[in-house]
Amino acid sequence: MTTRLKKGFSAVLCSLAVAVTCASSPAIQAADTKTGPLKIGASFQEINNPYFVTMKDALQDATSSIGATLLVTDARHDVSKQISDIEDMLQKGIDILIINPTDSVGVQSAVKEAHDKGVVVVAVDAQANGPLDAFVGSKNFDAGVQACDYLARNIGGKGDVGILDGIAVVPILERVRGCKEALGKYPDIKIVSIQNGKQERDQALSVTENMLQAQPNLKGLFSVNDNGSLGALAAIESSGMDVKLTSVDGAPEAIKEIQKPNTKFIATSAQYPRDQVRLALGLALARKWGSQVPATIPVDILLVDQAKAKTFSW
Repeated sequence: MTTRLKKGFSAVLCSLAVAVTCASSPAIQAADTKTGPLKIGASFQEINNPYFVTMKDALQDATSSIGATLLVTDARHDVSKQISDIEDMLQKGIDILIINPTDSVGVQSAVKEAHDKGVVVVAVDAQANGPLDAFVGSKNFDAGVQACDYLARNIGGKGDVGILDGIAVVPILERVRGCKEALGKYPDIKIVSIQNGKQERDQALSVTENMLQAQPNLKGLFSVNDNGSLGALAAIESSGMDVKLTSVDGAPEAIKEIQKPNTKFIATSAQYPRDQVRLALGLALARKWGSQVPATIPVDILLVDQAKAKTFSW
């Protein structure tokens, strides 16, 4: 765990300590007895991605350990479904909403509705518009910078590069912005194609195949997430082209690919999904119990290359 992440955990633990002390009073205990266990809702943009599966599993373990009830929904990258899911959870009387938005702007009405009903709202991984109590997320700009600077150095600081983009949420936009800034420091590198792989393996495979055909001189490719990068890797390997690939996430399958000899997948900017969601829950509990909490906790990323991949895991 990084120093910054340790500091983040320390801040949350301090808040929780205050909240727990307050909760020991008879008045609050009576209120807890009357209302029953805390009910926590978690709305994810998707749950067919190992990153979000890991986050969901960590949240289930954490809520179970405190005796809370957890409701989990999968928006499947559909903002209308996510809003409907949240409205349904509000009808069921949730006390806390952990939201991982599929559209940072589009979920604003649901965030406001939850806030107006007195529900504590904490966004995780991706920022959400509206009256949030807190946000926990990776330093996505740094993730893009580090992955693309590493890519640039490994293609000799020159050549054509492509970007495999994703859905329009703040983390993805920041990764691409960071990548462009890093590549901009290399005057002999040119970004020749930016295509949307939608962060899905099958879509990324097809998009990358088309990109490789259109750009026969491509030397490097940056993918905004590991799920998409695995589809891109399959396309690169099938093409026989010498295209280096970097990404973001640190997913187990990606880490395995990076360790292989002569791999085209050379590095990923790894995130910490378990720690992010635990921090989000800690902040939400502290806020629910009356403590003041930080508006934002940024979580460090770690560039994992072949050497670091041997010991890295979520």
